[in-house]
Amino acid sequence: MNRILFLKAINNKLIVKVTFNSTNKGILTRNCIPFDLGPSRRFKDKAQRYHFLVLDGIEGRHNLSILPSQLLNIELTDKEFNPANFVKWKPKWFFKRNWGIYS
Repeated sequence: MNRILFLKAINNKLIVKVTFNSTNKGILTRNCIPFDLGPSRRFKDKAQRYHFLVLDGIEGRHNLSILPSQLLNIELTDKEFNPANFVKWKPKWFFKRNWGIYS
């Protein structure tokens, strides 16, 4: 179910409320932009991960890549986001989407 909601959020450009088990800080809930689902370029284990931009972290905005086992809950909000405000690189997404030039 989390995967379905995550992909729906990407397709509809919706901010999500994510509850996850952080390896360092325990269970956290954050408002996030859903970016992608696939292996991480940072972690070399090739494991599938959920990739987000955290909007309301204590340390400010930052990327978050978590394993499916860490994702406890994902909730769609009614708040939309504009990819132009967040994607500042030439993306190579694993999950195809229709975000115009940000696809």
